[in-house]
This record gives sequence, structure tokens and C-alpha cells, in this order.
Amino acid sequence: MGKAASPIPPGFHSLTPHLGVHGAANYIDFLARAFGAVEIGRSPGPGGKLMHAAVRIGDSMLLLHDYFPEMGGPPPATGNGPLVLHLYVPDADATWAQAIAAGCEVVFPIADQFWGSRYGQVRDPFGLVWAIATHIEDLTPEEAQERQKKAFGGAA
Repeated sequence: MGKAASPIPPGFHSLTPHLGVHGAANYIDFLARAFGAVEIGRSPGPGGKLMHAAVRIGDSMLLLHDYFPEMGGPPPATGNGPLVLHLYVPDADATWAQAIAAGCEVVFPIADQFWGSRYGQVRDPFGLVWAIATHIEDLTPEEAQERQKKAFGGAA
């Protein structure tokens, strides 16, 4: 028998997104340009597709694979659904500029937000939406609620 293992592998957190995409190898290249992703590994599959790949962005892992409709998996996210990948970074403006230069399109312009973050959203060339944020101030729940009311014209 092998040694006892941690239930969570080294480098992972309890929750790790696992994306199916069209063109996983190209997506890894894009993630490196846009978000500084570091490839951890990949497992080639039939037809030049990737069965599995792992990248690290900041302190988090992202798993991905090519879409294999013949294996019955759901189709890749297209950016038209509720999925948003939220990325906290030390400098949202620098990451924002890097993402735009790598081919992302603005969905929600970056700005200081009422909840205490510098925040904006982009859609990547593969159709996925990324929220880019830097936490800039700690607010009490009352302060956040008051700012929300002001942001929405007095209604919360």
C-alpha cells in the first residue's frame, strides 16, 4: 500500500474549476499571456486534443480539457451563461491591461466599486468571462449597504 495522502493534493484548494474548452492547448497559451498562468502538466488525447491539463494562476489551480462530445460531456462554456471566473490580483489595472492586450474584450469596465474592490469583467477569446479584482478597502456591512444604496440611486 502507498503512503497515506492528504485528501487535497499539494497546490490545490478545496474548490478548483475544471473547464471544458475548444482548443485547450491554445487556451493554455492564452492564459499564460493574459493572466501569467504556469502550466503544471497535460495529458494528450486522441486527435491532438488534451484529455486533461492543469495550470496555476496566482495561488490557484485551474483544470481544463478539450471538449469531447463523443464522451457525453457538456458543451464548453460560451460566456453566455452564469459562469464568471473571479481573479483577485495585486494590481487589477496591470492585469486588466495584460488581458486586453492578450485579446480580451471589455464586458464591464474596470473601476473602483462600492463594495471596496477595483473590479471589472472581460470576455476572453474563447468566450469565458473573467472578473479581475483587487481588494482596496475593508468596509463594514453598514458602509457597504450605504454605498450600494448611493450607487443605485437610493434603492438597495
